[in-house]
Amino acid sequence: MRKLYIGNKNYSSWSMRPWILMKQAGIPFEEVKVRFDSFEADSQFKKTIGALNPVAKVPVLADGDLVVWDTLAIAEYLAETFPEKQLWPRAAADRARARSICAEMHSGLGSLRSLCPMNIEASLADVGARLLKDNPGLQADLDRVVQMWSGLLDAHGGPLLFGGFSIADSYFAPVGTRIKTYGLPVPPAISAYIERVQALPGVKAWVDDALAEKDFVAFDEPYRTAR
Repeated sequence: MRKLYIGNKNYSSWSMRPWILMKQAGIPFEEVKVRFDSFEADSQFKKTIGALNPVAKVPVLADGDLVVWDTLAIAEYLAETFPEKQLWPRAAADRARARSICAEMHSGLGSLRSLCPMNIEASLADVGARLLKDNPGLQADLDRVVQMWSGLLDAHGGPLLFGGFSIADSYFAPVGTRIKTYGLPVPPAISAYIERVQALPGVKAWVDDALAEKDFVAFDEPYRTAR
């Protein structure tokens, strides 16, 4: 049985992506949660994950003797291993576009990712309003997300970015949780897309688990001192 090593579900956006991809696509796996205690080299988290991959970060997919790390690499490996699941869109042009926006998420949207870390359990609309007021880069990232999603939903008619569920939806699911956590203002059509994604069984299962977690990880909580 392949194993997927992840961090805390409330905080680990990168872990969320392959987990919901596999769950939603019906790819069997065993979850191994390695809770965040510290990111120092001598922490239990770093020791456990560092034994699996040289960068000592989650997620990590262990499939027999093969170990794959980095969310995008895991997604590509799964798409090749399970072609019948059609994890990328069917049309070549759509596949290219989907890969482009996933790569953009992977390397871009820096203000959104740094200022609004994923925190599914929290409700931080007041923080979100202040961040938008003080950080033009955050508004620019939010505008880009709205532009991207609106264009794809219009082009494919929904309900998801490329019609049916794909890697692209799993990649942007944590962005949807950020928009909700920080109360970031988006058009109704974008809010509706976020709700459709969160209603997917694989995504709902992750969110439910995140809400049930009892951990409070201080270094992942820049805006609160307690739950």
